Amino acid sequence: MKTKSLYIASQEKNAGTLFITMGMMEILKRNIPKVAFFRPIVSSKDAIDGDISFINEYYNLEMPYEECWGFDIDFVERLISENKTNELINLLISKFKKLENEYDFVVCEGIRRSFITSTINFDINILIAQNFGSPLINILSAKDKSPQEIYENILIENKTIQEESCTHFSTFVNRLDAKQHEVLSRKLKDYALDVYLLPEEQELTYLTMADIIDGLDAEVVAVNERDYSRVIKSIKVVALSLDNFLEYIEEGELVIVPPDRSEIILGLLGALYSKNYPNIAGVVFPFEMDIHPNIKKLIDGLESFSIPLVSVTTDTYQTARDISKLNSRLRVNSKRKIALALGLFNANIDAKLIEDKIHNSQNDAMTPVMFEYKLFELARNNKKTIVLPESADERVLRAAEIIIRRDVANIILLGNSKEVKERYRRLGLDLDAVRIINPLTSDLTKELTQSFYALRKAKGLSEEAALDVLHHENYFGTMLVHLGYADGMVSGAMHSTAETIRPALQIIKTKQGVPLVSSVFFMCLKTKVLVYGDCAVNQNPNAQELAVIAKSSADTAAAFGITPKVALLSYSTGESGSGEDVEKVKEAIHILKSQNLSFEMDGPIQYDAAINKEVALSKLPNSKVAGIANVLIFPDLNTGNNTYKAVQRSSDAVAIGPVLQGLNKPINDLSRGCLVEDIVNTIAITAIQAGQNDEVNM
Repeated sequence: MKTKSLYIASQEKNAGTLFITMGMMEILKRNIPKVAFFRPIVSSKDAIDGDISFINEYYNLEMPYEECWGFDIDFVERLISENKTNELINLLISKFKKLENEYDFVVCEGIRRSFITSTINFDINILIAQNFGSPLINILSAKDKSPQEIYENILIENKTIQEESCTHFSTFVNRLDAKQHEVLSRKLKDYALDVYLLPEEQELTYLTMADIIDGLDAEVVAVNERDYSRVIKSIKVVALSLDNFLEYIEEGELVIVPPDRSEIILGLLGALYSKNYPNIAGVVFPFEMDIHPNIKKLIDGLESFSIPLVSVTTDTYQTARDISKLNSRLRVNSKRKIALALGLFNANIDAKLIEDKIHNSQNDAMTPVMFEYKLFELARNNKKTIVLPESADERVLRAAEIIIRRDVANIILLGNSKEVKERYRRLGLDLDAVRIINPLTSDLTKELTQSFYALRKAKGLSEEAALDVLHHENYFGTMLVHLGYADGMVSGAMHSTAETIRPALQIIKTKQGVPLVSSVFFMCLKTKVLVYGDCAVNQNPNAQELAVIAKSSADTAAAFGITPKVALLSYSTGESGSGEDVEKVKEAIHILKSQNLSFEMDGPIQYDAAINKEVALSKLPNSKVAGIANVLIFPDLNTGNNTYKAVQRSSDAVAIGPVLQGLNKPINDLSRGCLVEDIVNTIAITAIQAGQNDEVNM
């Protein structure tokens, strides 16, 4: 999948995140027409986020401000503290995907780690980048660090990103002095990843009068429009007499002087018009005092007056302290600083390499939350009706409410209407939008019974027996699907697999050319989704059946946006082993290859060689599947069922399934130990399968 986004983040204060973001925007804007800017988390202290405001205005993005950010820190921390991290990520993905669909590219800028409280014990930026599928640019500040410290930080940061299975785009090290730059250039000479070293440019750190006014909430006494961008190189507090003070005036300094020191003010005005003294940057009056009216009158009468004057409420000492805590900000009207910043960026990066990397960057990462979001989107875009026979189960009712609220599918519940309503209302649920059908009293019962009798009378079924069978919820629900009153069914929370599948085999039957029903589990690992088949239905398939399972599993994977690379598993790889079980897999591969199918396949192959590139290189170096397989076919039910449960429990993988495949219409089985989330995902998958059946039958 071609990358359509980048995520830029720094752990540290004053690392120059906006500076790097601006440089990347320059590269993107000259190659990509519509670029969006998004900050997933913003500081609740700021009414308007400065970076959003700057990027939006400077690059004429014309994006509504509310589309440029996700949530404030307080909301984020509350959800995480309530163990609702997945809910938070889902909300962020929804906002991000909207931009990804509307724009050609999205630049995301993370929040500094120090803004988040210590109760969050993970890197929120890496987690968000993972779930956005965005390659990560990390920024390090070299300020006040030794070259060795910086070097170690580079290695640690990159290792962390790789261990979290996040795609690393590049590292920018900012604010380097000459010695740091020289040492790091030597140390990183043979470094494999892209690391860009940017030297410190002192002027970019200087405050401007706009920073002073905004940072101190200062009142403007006399400031021309052009003076807001005036650079402040140093700060001086007046404590001397005028004749001594004049000796210490420096170019570009900000002077803090009480407004009742009229002689100092007059001296500064004189210095302004004298060729013998430097030009100061501005004056700050503390103590919330006004200058003398006659001094103000004198200033107002001067032509081309160009010393900015501002006033603050704090005393001299506190004013100086407050200024020392301010940080320089890039502003749209800071043309000199912007030009300097972009010149510095372009002089120290390889723009062509970055452009090529953006153009060619692929990211196939798929987290569990991303996969769930994808399921919901696919189902929502082709909304179907799913019948749930087990309305007596609280989990089913809770799942139904989530499906309705997220507009994923329409729901039919089977049961006594009065009892079902009492049950869900007692649980505090709102399911008034669902349709409730009672198999014992419904107007549809007669039609469904006659249709079922017609299907089964050749097997010796009587009409009276057909009516009795239709009183069973699973048979009634399956007939609703068969006759088109529903598009699919999900059951199994209270019934065995046989009780769910038997009606489907008798009524729905298998697709033409598919001789058996099989199943897959979607195994959602940290950053990828694997398809396991068959771990739930066929106990010991022969070679022909194994080939059918492999083809059905590949088709299912493709239907959910996974390009299938199929590995038929065994206890040996390639020609290294022999035995009845190995020969079965070899024959199944032979059958598949004889059908000229469009997907890549290989086998027999061991699990480690199927998914680990290093193992694959040693065991099956010429395979197009080994090391990168994503559809794994197990030789029997014992192996498959135990493997999926072992992976699920030992790696915290999310197992979605079993998903039945091969039926004419989708009927899916649940585990009796399923969670509400499992039911929700299975309903979404069933709805998607129903929509795909429509496409096939068009």
